[in-house]
Amino acid sequence: MTVNMTKGQAISLQKSDGGTLTAVRMGLGWQAAPRRGLFGSRTREVDLDASAVLFADKQPVDVVFFRHLVSDDGSVKHTGDNLVGGAGQGGDDESILVDLQRVPVHIDQIVFTVNSFTGQTFQEVQNAFCRIVDETNGQELARYTLDGGGQYTAQIMAKVHRAGTGWQMTALGNPANGRTFQDLMPSILPHL
Repeated sequence: MTVNMTKGQAISLQKSDGGTLTAVRMGLGWQAAPRRGLFGSRTREVDLDASAVLFADKQPVDVVFFRHLVSDDGSVKHTGDNLVGGAGQGGDDESILVDLQRVPVHIDQIVFTVNSFTGQTFQEVQNAFCRIVDETNGQELARYTLDGGGQYTAQIMAKVHRAGTGWQMTALGNPANGRTFQDLMPSILPHL
């Protein structure tokens, strides 16, 4: 059963049978919004990029994104860059896999971001979402939908963080500006 998350909502990443999740996938999907023009409506390709920044005690220690597909310890993997989107409310355009059992103990938070590498604003995007899936069985656990567009080029989407012996996900949904995860660091830090 999927939880449709609202901004700031936190959920425990535990299986419905009480077991602990071992592997999750953060999926990102989007579509280019049609624009009305002189000769009808048309779409322009939008290149959104998913990134995962790994933190230890509020300090960034690693990042997974389209130019660094696997974390140094191998626990987080990006499945590859999608330059145009198109899945929208269906499947994922980009995915980041997290093997929660292999995440080093000193990593206490993983923040997922989305940025428009080409600099287009979210007014040119529709049906964008971030979701967490139990990678062992494909069950969607939580979904956060980006409602409406805006004059920003990035989102601090969600974070997965240690909570006792397990993990929790918090939907952040904070707009920001930047073409890469490096540009977003000042916007990420207040959420740690």
